[in-house]
Amino acid sequence: MDLVEKIFNAGIVGAGGGGFPSHIKAKSKVEFLLANGAECEPLIHKDYELMVNFPGKIIDGIEHLLKQTNAKKTFVGIKEKNKKAIDSIAGAIKNPSINLTLLGDFYPSGDEYELVYAATNRLIPPHGLPLDVGCLVNNVETLYNISNATEEIPITKKFLSVTGAVKNPKSFFVPVGTSFKELIELAGGTALQDYGIFVSGILMGRLTFDIDEPVTKTTAGIIVLPINHYLIDRMKRPIHDMNRIGKSACDQCSYCTEFCPRYLLGYDVQPHKVMRSLAFTKTGESVWNQYADLCCSCGLCSLYACPEDLYPREACNQGKDYLRKNGMRYEQPKEVKVHPMKEGRRVPLKMLMKKLQLTDYDKATPFEEIDYQPRRVKLLLKQHAGQPAKPVVVLNQKVRKGELVADVEPDKVGAKIHASIDGVIKEITDNYIIIEN
Repeated sequence: MDLVEKIFNAGIVGAGGGGFPSHIKAKSKVEFLLANGAECEPLIHKDYELMVNFPGKIIDGIEHLLKQTNAKKTFVGIKEKNKKAIDSIAGAIKNPSINLTLLGDFYPSGDEYELVYAATNRLIPPHGLPLDVGCLVNNVETLYNISNATEEIPITKKFLSVTGAVKNPKSFFVPVGTSFKELIELAGGTALQDYGIFVSGILMGRLTFDIDEPVTKTTAGIIVLPINHYLIDRMKRPIHDMNRIGKSACDQCSYCTEFCPRYLLGYDVQPHKVMRSLAFTKTGESVWNQYADLCCSCGLCSLYACPEDLYPREACNQGKDYLRKNGMRYEQPKEVKVHPMKEGRRVPLKMLMKKLQLTDYDKATPFEEIDYQPRRVKLLLKQHAGQPAKPVVVLNQKVRKGELVADVEPDKVGAKIHASIDGVIKEITDNYIIIEN
C-alpha cells in the first residue's frame, strides 16, 4: 500500500482549518514541501505545543511526504519567538534537505501565500495554489497525522487548545465528536454565567453559543470570552446591520486596503472599494465587488485596520458570493509585485491583541496528556472540503474505535470518517452519526 492510499484510508484532511483531503495533495510532484507551524491566530497555541512535544512525528511525516512528492527541500515555518518549538524541531531533523524558515510575530504569517513567499521568495499567481509555484503546504498537525497513517492509524482524535476565560488553559487530544461543553470542563471550567465561544480562532474562526457543538478534524481550539466582550458584541451583529453601518459611516480612508496582507503581497484586493458596493446600485456592485475576489478573509481589515470599526471583511465575503453567483471572476490586470511598504505595514500580534482587548487572556496552553473517553460523540459527515461522507453503518451496530463509519463516494472529493470511541450507533442522519458507549 503506498502513502497516498494510507493517507486516504486514515481519513486525513488539512488540520490547519481548510480541511482539504490530504491524499489528493500527496499525489502532487513538487520542488518544495512547506510545513506550516506559524500559527498566527491570537491565543491559539496547539501547533506550538505539538511541535514542542511531538517533533519526531512531524519530521517523520515530512520524510514520508518528501519521498512521495519528490520534493528537493522542506521548509518548516515557525515564528522566531517560539524558541522551544524551534529547538525541538531542529533537534529532530536529520535530513539536510529539511530547513527552518523563521517568521516574525505578525498576523497573518501562517497564510499559505505569505509562507510560500517567506520560504521560497515565490509569489503564487492570482486565484492560484502553492502547487502553481512548485510548492506543497501542510499544517504540522497534518504531518503528525501522516506519520500515524504510515502505521495505519486513522484519525480518531484531535489536538487542540482550550483558552480564554477558562480556569486552566491547556492543549490536549480528545476524540473527534467531543462536545465543546466537555472541552471547557477539561480546562477546569469557567466562572462565567454567559459566554460566547470562538471556534478555531478570533479572526478566521467563527462565533458560536452552542456548547453541544462537536469537535471536528479541523477544530484548532476554542476561545471562551464573556458575553459582554467587545468582540462578541460586534460579531453577533446581523449582517444587514453591518451593511447599514458601513453604508452610512465608511469615509473611504482606505486603511483597510493599505493594511491588507494580500494587497501588500501584490494582489489587487481593495476592501475600501468593495465597501462602495454597499451604497451603489447593482451595476455598481459588479464594478466594486471585483476587488474582493482575491481576498483571503483574514479579518485584519475589519478587526484592526478600520478606524470606524466597520466590516470590510464581511463586505468582501458578500462580494465574493456575488461574483460566484453571477459567474464572474476578476482577472488581475497587473503583475503580482510586492508592495514597497509591505514590511513596514505588517501588524504585530501584540498590537492586534491589544486592539481586540485580548491581552488579559494571552496565556500559555501547555500540553497535558489525558485519556478522555466521552460517553457520546457526534461525528459530522462533512468535516472537510468536498462532499459529505456517506454512512456505512446501521442503527444499533456495535463499532470499535478506528472502525470506518462513513466513506467517500467513488470519484468524489472527500474523506473517510472513523469511530472515535467504542460504542453503539444511536443515530444516523444526512449530517451526522452519533455513537454512545
